[in-house]
This record gives sequence, structure tokens and C-alpha cells, in this order.
Amino acid sequence: MTDRTTYVTLAGVRGRGWTDSMVRDLLGSPDVQGRDPRRWSLAPVRLYLLVRVETVERTAEFAAASLLSKARSAAAGMYAERRRAAVLTAIRAAPIEVPLLPGPELERRAVRHRHLLGARGPGDAPRGALVRWQVSYLRQALARYESLLDGLYGETGRGDAERLLRRRLYEAIAAAYPALAQECLRRIAVEG
Repeated sequence: MTDRTTYVTLAGVRGRGWTDSMVRDLLGSPDVQGRDPRRWSLAPVRLYLLVRVETVERTAEFAAASLLSKARSAAAGMYAERRRAAVLTAIRAAPIEVPLLPGPELERRAVRHRHLLGARGPGDAPRGALVRWQVSYLRQALARYESLLDGLYGETGRGDAERLLRRRLYEAIAAAYPALAQECLRRIAVEG
């Protein structure tokens, strides 16, 4: 049995500021590797001698690798922020063209869209449902604008961009169909 107080796991090493490439290049193979008998997991447990980790942390190679890692992280963050700003600018500048349909045609398409989604028909719909269905249909008809979000991955600005795009789409629907403006405002408030 190994003494857990003299070893640190890979997660523990990462918590000390190491990246995976730093562990691979500076520490190499783990001192102890195997399955953790306390957990059912196929992932191996990698343990590094704490003394060895601390010794490597005092070297010039570790300091250089740490600075390089921080520089790369900062550069990646700046790139992500530039990409986020570019996408937000594109969303603000994109002209949104809402299809203009006569009232009865919009109602027919909205009901048909609801049926395709497996929902109830207009005969047994609650009050105000047709307005909600029309906004939903128009929102789906404008789904092509979601391609403006391409290139935003993870959390870096994706939420802001999605909220801005939704708001712009609902505002465009409200401008094209004033009778649907109240429902669009409700959705902007609910969906953010």
C-alpha cells in the first residue's frame, strides 16, 4: 500500500498549475500507476512523488514552461475575445428579413408547423395559442440566422451571442407583425 500523503494525483499536479504537456515533458511517467480500489473506474490513477514534483517546480525549465503556458493561455483568451466581438458585431449588423405573409396564410402555416411538431390542433388550443404558434413558426423560419453563431465554441461569448440573436429575431418579428409584438416582448423577457 502506498502512502497517500507523499504522492499527488494528476489532478493534484494540475491544481498546482501544471499543464498536461508540462507533466509529460518535465515529470514523465508517474511513480505509481494503477486502478483506484475505492472507485469503479477504468481510468488509471497516476501518482507522482510530491518531493519529485516540488523539486521540478524549483527548476528553470519549469519556470520557463509555466511562463509559456500562461502566455499561450492569454493569447488564446485574446483570440476568443476577438472572435466573440466579431460575432456580436456581425449579429448586430446583419439585416433580418422576416417573411411577410397575409394573416390567414401565417395562421395556416403556424398550425401546420404545430401539427408537424406533434402538438394539438387549433380547435382544442388554449386562448392566445395561435399567436404563440405564429411567433414560433416565424422564429423557426428565421433559423438560418443561427449560422451567425458559427465559430463560437464553449462558453466564451456564446451565451451573449445567442441572447443578442434571439432578441434581434424577436424584434424583427414584432416590427413585421405588430399584432405579435406582445408575444415577442414576452419571449425576450423570458428567454433573456
